[in-house]
Amino acid sequence: MQQDHPIKKGEILLPTPTAWPMVLALGLSLLLAGMLTSPIISILGGALCLMGTVGWFRQVLPHEAHEAVLTRTEEVIPYTNRTLAAKIPTSDTRRKNLPVETFQIMTGIKGGIAGGIAMTIPAELFSLLKYHSFWYAINLLAAGGFVHWASASNAFLSEFHLRGLLAAVAIHGFISLLVGLLYGAMLPMYPKYPILTAGIMAPLLFTGIMYSALGIVSPILNQRIDWFWFVPSQIAFGLVCGFVVNLHAKVRTPQFRSLPFAVRAGIHSDIGTREHEGSQSKDHQESQQ
Repeated sequence: MQQDHPIKKGEILLPTPTAWPMVLALGLSLLLAGMLTSPIISILGGALCLMGTVGWFRQVLPHEAHEAVLTRTEEVIPYTNRTLAAKIPTSDTRRKNLPVETFQIMTGIKGGIAGGIAMTIPAELFSLLKYHSFWYAINLLAAGGFVHWASASNAFLSEFHLRGLLAAVAIHGFISLLVGLLYGAMLPMYPKYPILTAGIMAPLLFTGIMYSALGIVSPILNQRIDWFWFVPSQIAFGLVCGFVVNLHAKVRTPQFRSLPFAVRAGIHSDIGTREHEGSQSKDHQESQQ
């Protein structure tokens, strides 16, 4: 490749900017547009295509046109303000970030039961204050299983129905146990304020998903749910479930038992070394500034 300019220190060669590709693209567009409008536009497009092709080839033949660009190099040391977590690889070849401690399955079930009971308090308050009936919220939940109940009258939903009670208990119990197990698996992954995260952020996220899904699956049921009361019910579930789960002691997982004996005994760990290296990088970056 022939150089157009002698390279000086601190310079690099880059292709010379050219507008001929855009001229060629405009010519092709006019050439095709003329097939639908007028031959004159096609003739103009063909002339632009010819000009763009010749001009572009003259930029690269017989040698590519280049220009020297001045560059500036500086040393950048990456660092982070995030707190380092205790993540120890299980082997020298593969690195896994699995928790070494977690809660038992029964802990999640207990948290789900407690959260499910706490969730019914705001729901029943809504039912009593707005519809003067203990059964309205229960029958409205049962409408998730009985689709035709979504369009039933308020008087019908305010009455006692045995199959509605059984359906509501089954739906509410299943979802509460499922979410309780999820909380038991997720809480060990939150390094700070796990109850606050599980009690507020997760319920708000779940409420948003429910609101979007019901608007598509059952618009009638979506209109009958009072979302102003639905959110406190979800937050009550999250706070109580997270609190109950967090009261129980964690158990060590097979991931912990696969660690070397020195790590399991608390004799050796590389966490302090990594924290020291991170602080040194940050101090060096501040001194550079």
